[in-house]
Amino acid sequence: MFSLKKVSVSLVLAATAAACALPTQAAEWKGWNIHKAGYPNTVAMDDFARLLNEKTDGRISLKMYHAGTLGSQPDAIEQVRLGGLEVGNFSLGPIGPIAKEANVVSLPFVFSSVEQAFRAMDGEVGKMISDGLEKKGIVALAYHDAGARSFYNTQKPITQPSDVKGMKIRVMNNDLYSGMISALGGNPSPMAFSEVYQALKTNVVDGAENNYPSYESTGHYEVAGYYSVSQHLIIPECVCMNAKVFNSLSEADQKAVREAAVESAMLQRKLWAERKEASRAKAVAAGVKINEISDKGAFQSAMQSVHEKYLGDNPDLKPLVQMIKDTK
Repeated sequence: MFSLKKVSVSLVLAATAAACALPTQAAEWKGWNIHKAGYPNTVAMDDFARLLNEKTDGRISLKMYHAGTLGSQPDAIEQVRLGGLEVGNFSLGPIGPIAKEANVVSLPFVFSSVEQAFRAMDGEVGKMISDGLEKKGIVALAYHDAGARSFYNTQKPITQPSDVKGMKIRVMNNDLYSGMISALGGNPSPMAFSEVYQALKTNVVDGAENNYPSYESTGHYEVAGYYSVSQHLIIPECVCMNAKVFNSLSEADQKAVREAAVESAMLQRKLWAERKEASRAKAVAAGVKINEISDKGAFQSAMQSVHEKYLGDNPDLKPLVQMIKDTK
């Protein structure tokens, strides 16, 4: 009986040792990205996947799905929140209505420049936004450059707020953007980004607003030949992941995930700067009339009511907005 027990214990120990010796199965993550092949974000997110696998010694594998093949951005944001997707490369614009901390970047002219925006986002401001997102199920690992958004339209250069009056302008689905156009006397028209080209071509809308790479890569420059550099919105994008999945990782793997995200974000910003110049040059070569709005004071003054209403509704966000403005 005693020897039989010894044999049984030995078999259990041997089986346990054998199980421990088996390689741990790699976590297989799926990631969403709206941009097409060759776009700075697409290249960077593929680099994120490579770095992730490398830095975790193969414990985490990420398969990126580009060009919105897994659905629209709002749907993908919900999928990351719920865990149907582990990773997403999202604009903070459509995330804003979900997490109010993220919405502060959608206040017109809240940032003074792209450079100042990233000094804020890479510091305490970005951390506070990520903390707010985590309450809604998302962790922001790093921030991508999405440039400065400016107005473009089919009719005329915009040089002062009154030039927007009466224009139908496409905006993303966020009350702050609709409020911005209304404050300028225009008619905001929220619609999916994929619908904008045809809407411009058929005069369903008169104009839209976006950065140079988006204006060029979508062909919007072909149907809206006036680009007015207002730089009214500087809305970073995030490398985001499901909070529950992130928090389930070991401390070492959390560190590796963050490092991979930040390194790939630095690549994205470098590629973005190059792409911005190339996109602008392509638009100019195609005959687009570009005008710089040198005095933005009148536009900024028109946005005062938008800021006051937003901070009146969200007084707890005043310190965050002030922190952004105080960033030099």
